Amino acid sequence: MARTKSIDRIRRLELLAAQLKQDEICTVRGLASELGVSARTVSRDLLVMREQGLPIDADRGRGGGVRLDRNWGVGRLNLAYGDAVDLLISIDVAEKMGSPLFLANLASVRRQLIASFSPEKRARVKRLKSRILIGGTASTFVQAGIASPAKPLVQALHQAFIDQETLDIHYQREDGARSERRIEPHYLLLKYPVWYVIAFDRLRDAPRIFRCDRMSAARRADKPFRLLPKAFFAPSLQADDLAL
Repeated sequence: MARTKSIDRIRRLELLAAQLKQDEICTVRGLASELGVSARTVSRDLLVMREQGLPIDADRGRGGGVRLDRNWGVGRLNLAYGDAVDLLISIDVAEKMGSPLFLANLASVRRQLIASFSPEKRARVKRLKSRILIGGTASTFVQAGIASPAKPLVQALHQAFIDQETLDIHYQREDGARSERRIEPHYLLLKYPVWYVIAFDRLRDAPRIFRCDRMSAARRADKPFRLLPKAFFAPSLQADDLAL
């Protein structure tokens, strides 16, 4: 029993550190509610964390806030930065889709992931998440024709999207017409289960939307681009011609 209580407390201290690492100021009462313990327990935990050297600041007075220094990384995750970013974005996509399964603990997972990032990396992840759009479910017609893109293609698209670099692709439309394009992958759109790239086509000098599974090859061109606002692509999205 004593060992179980010890493990519970260690886990609670980890969750508490992750919560304090968020940008907003927390209160003892709010932390207690979040963790399902008493305010006195949280106060004791904060004292232990201070004794361990964590730089926890507190505002005096009733209802005062507590915070962990923004430049202090929790650093307990054995994930590479890129893997953590992918997982964090996947969590955000799952929540936006509103799936009822396996979402109960995602808020806790997200807090721990974010806590492992520096403020600069958290800002970068926030920008990346804003570039992923969630639409409705793809039509039965579209779903009937989807295929899984090759792994090298997915990796090239993934990295070009994150690094904001142009991408050379081979593309096949629904009517079978093939073409080679050089695109800027500005945004990604999920109409479950189909992913689309909302891009600027440099060879056509115009915005275009491409179905990821219709790409047969992709190669990074190592040429950076400046992100365009979503409003620039609005006419293409409103056309809703996403089957091609």
